[in-house]
Amino acid sequence: MGRVLDAVIVAAGLGTRMLPVSGFVAKEMLPLVDVPVMHHLILEARAAGCNRIHIITSPSKDFSLVLDDMNKKFPSYPNDQSLLNPIGDAEYFIHYQHEQLGLAHAISMASSSISGPFLVLLGDNILTPNHAALSSFEPSPVSKELVSLHQETGCACSSVYDVGIEAVNQYGIVSLDGDRVQSIVEKPNQEVAPSTLAFCGRYIFTEDFSTLLDHYPVEEHGELQSIAILEHWMNEGKLRAHVLESTVSWYDSGMPLVWLTSQIDHALRRPEYGDKLVAWLNQRMNQS
Repeated sequence: MGRVLDAVIVAAGLGTRMLPVSGFVAKEMLPLVDVPVMHHLILEARAAGCNRIHIITSPSKDFSLVLDDMNKKFPSYPNDQSLLNPIGDAEYFIHYQHEQLGLAHAISMASSSISGPFLVLLGDNILTPNHAALSSFEPSPVSKELVSLHQETGCACSSVYDVGIEAVNQYGIVSLDGDRVQSIVEKPNQEVAPSTLAFCGRYIFTEDFSTLLDHYPVEEHGELQSIAILEHWMNEGKLRAHVLESTVSWYDSGMPLVWLTSQIDHALRRPEYGDKLVAWLNQRMNQS
């Protein structure tokens, strides 16, 4: 069984729901209070053992700054130096998706540079149980746990999150037998949803991914090409689910209100901001 050394961060979406800010700053570079989304993802992938980081983007977006070592600009920065240099000594690759044709098509831009299984992270999704002060920053363990599941089973894997019945129509929903995925329903109505467990932007794809791209061409499946490939693994009994604990927070920088509430939720949990923010919120609400 091959080690998971490559991580693919998919950041090619144009972020139109976040305009006008996304016209100037990629949604994947927006800060969760004080740490950009992309930094969270790179550090999570590196904590999972990945030392080859692939960023899939569009020609209109620029991630060059995240590749620079900002420690040279701020040598007296008092916190974890990796926050200013998340790539560190890992290899990095930039790949461009020139057409918006879905997740599998985006990943295919990097597939010729990868051998063996690989980690996939959606570029606008943070999944973390960690809300420590910046001086004690720890990357999310979600990808590390997902890699461990792959090492145990040899299967393709996905993290899944309980989104509640009201939100099932926004996600790909799965049913499980133990940790084996038994069915996938894309954006079901509440009445037919097989569960409330949703794909949440973390996957391990196995090395047959490139071959399956030809079996399930984007011309036939469109943006659901990735679902067709996941169903292929599922039908072979080779798709496992890593169910995230309720202690994990899911933050999405792709939608304004969701991102606003994400900022508030994370800040309330941060020890250096929480009490002062609660006091301000109480004062502000009393003025309404």
